[in-house]
Amino acid sequence: MANAIIMPRQGQSVESCIFTDWYKQVGDEISKGDMLFAYETDKSSFEQEAEEDGILLATFCEAGDEIPVLQNIGVVGQAGEDISSFQNSGVTKEVAEAQSEVVEEKKVELQQEVVLKEREADEEVKISPRAKRLANAEAVPYQKIDGSGPEGRIIVRDIEAYLVSVPKASPLAKEVMKEEGLAMADKGSGLDGMVKAADLSTNPVYTNDFEIKKLPNIRKLIAKAMHASLQNSAQLTHHLSADARRLLELRQQVKATEGAPNITINDMVCFALIKALKQFPDANAHFLGDSVKYFNKVHLGLAVDTDRGLMVPVIKNADDLSIAGLSNQFKEVAGSCRQGSIDPELLSSEAASFTVSNLGNYGVEMFTPVINLPQVAILGVNTIVPRPADLGGGAYGFVPYMGLSLTYDHQALDGGLATRFLKQIAIEIENLTIDF
Repeated sequence: MANAIIMPRQGQSVESCIFTDWYKQVGDEISKGDMLFAYETDKSSFEQEAEEDGILLATFCEAGDEIPVLQNIGVVGQAGEDISSFQNSGVTKEVAEAQSEVVEEKKVELQQEVVLKEREADEEVKISPRAKRLANAEAVPYQKIDGSGPEGRIIVRDIEAYLVSVPKASPLAKEVMKEEGLAMADKGSGLDGMVKAADLSTNPVYTNDFEIKKLPNIRKLIAKAMHASLQNSAQLTHHLSADARRLLELRQQVKATEGAPNITINDMVCFALIKALKQFPDANAHFLGDSVKYFNKVHLGLAVDTDRGLMVPVIKNADDLSIAGLSNQFKEVAGSCRQGSIDPELLSSEAASFTVSNLGNYGVEMFTPVINLPQVAILGVNTIVPRPADLGGGAYGFVPYMGLSLTYDHQALDGGLATRFLKQIAIEIENLTIDF
């Protein structure tokens, strides 16, 4: 008996997936456990095994299609079985036929519109049918030619006269002129002055020094989320620097201690941030429009740069972890993101109560991070820069300072509270103690 192949569901928050590849072709025999197809969510990639033996009788999607979860994407069964009820991604045969009729009607309407427009154009520019065929074949802009026929009608000799007055064009040049509406070049670089496609315009706009690519699904989703964040919140960023001498000292101690875990500067900043969040619960929250959700635990999101785009996995109950445990969790989720094996539920913006984005390794001294809604704030961590400071006793010197950029939703947090919270982060950084 034929059975549908269903697009799997990955997590409660995933509503659709991008189909990437069929590993079997229609007509191929399939054994249970064979890799059947590949797909991805906005941030993770998966492969699906066949759940039964049989023959792949039909497929209803191809690479790049966005498919709702639990929708039928193919049929597996035995040779000769009727699959009409599975056609068109799982709709009934009657619906499929109705949809086909609609498509045909739209196609006819479009063809009629094209014919009508061509007739209207011909009425505006009087040209004989023979002359028009010759003009189209030779990419002649007949709309700009004065006709010598009755009432200014363009006839064949007018097209021929134009062709004599301009250089000959290569077949490719003619096609480019038709497709892009370009005028004939004054002279060509080809044999006997023939105009080549590259001669059609000296304007860089028309050269082939660019490539247009469709946005990958993850980039579309990131763009949509960032635009929605700025449209639906009142975002403001405060910048402040923290004395980084304590962090650098601790980092040196870690490196000098045999058997100590590889605790990074970012791990220390996040550990200090968690301490500050416990003192400022208003920042560890979600703004819901007419209400605010305050979290008793810190679920910390960390922005991770991957080949596929920016991902923000969450460390649940981060405030329960030692700094070594926090460091290990960060490394684990960052690795899963880069491998494409991260649990989609850990990437949901609703899963985190606060997010950190660290651009310090890139030398960024100040930036404006965008909030992951519905969170009320996000911390941007910048590079460490030496700055002059009063060392006391009339002495001045250069001190390493780390830039901190806090973006917050002014709908949920007042400026004074946000400033005090940011200052508390700096205090925790400057006075950090850790066990390793």
